[in-house]
Amino acid sequence: MSDLEIEPDAAAALFGDRVDVARAFVANLAQHGEERGLIGPLELPRLWTRHVLNSAVIAPLFVAGGRVGDVGSGAGLPGLVLAIARPDISWVLIEPMERRVAWLTEQAADLGLQNVEVVRSRAEDFRPTPPLDQVTARAVSALRTLIPLTAPLARPGGELVLLKGAAAAAEIGAAEKQIRRFRLTDVRVEVVGEGVISEPTRVVRATLPL
Repeated sequence: MSDLEIEPDAAAALFGDRVDVARAFVANLAQHGEERGLIGPLELPRLWTRHVLNSAVIAPLFVAGGRVGDVGSGAGLPGLVLAIARPDISWVLIEPMERRVAWLTEQAADLGLQNVEVVRSRAEDFRPTPPLDQVTARAVSALRTLIPLTAPLARPGGELVLLKGAAAAAEIGAAEKQIRRFRLTDVRVEVVGEGVISEPTRVVRATLPL
């Protein structure tokens, strides 16, 4: 673990009194992530910056007391990170792969995250009851593929909060058909974390019809 990135100053600012829980998660991911196929061998030197803080910086975008789904939660990015940062929200981590479901379940227990529910399912097969207030996803697929996976999980008037890369605006253009199909409104790119983390996070936000 000698290659593990030194904790950036922004971690304490983003996690506040939950930073020790975040540190425990990063230590677990650094120790077991590669062997369990959760992160690649080159990720340790940027684990905090590229993955954990990139996820944590969007925590203020979620509504207190809500129920939020994370599609394709994988290693827990962003789902576990957000559950640490926002204990006032119920998080539903949706993941089809058994070994990743095992990891998410273990981590939720190990970190004492009582606001986490892990569901083994493909997003297209899962219908939460009641529907979710907001749905997020990170590094799952292009927006035109992701909208049909995430929009059906949200309640009328709910919101999609999808982490995207530098091509986020172009992805919106390429997803016009899916945006119309699901009657999404207020579709926009927001840049989050400028001046807080070295590489700000881009998020595509969209509202479902009532």
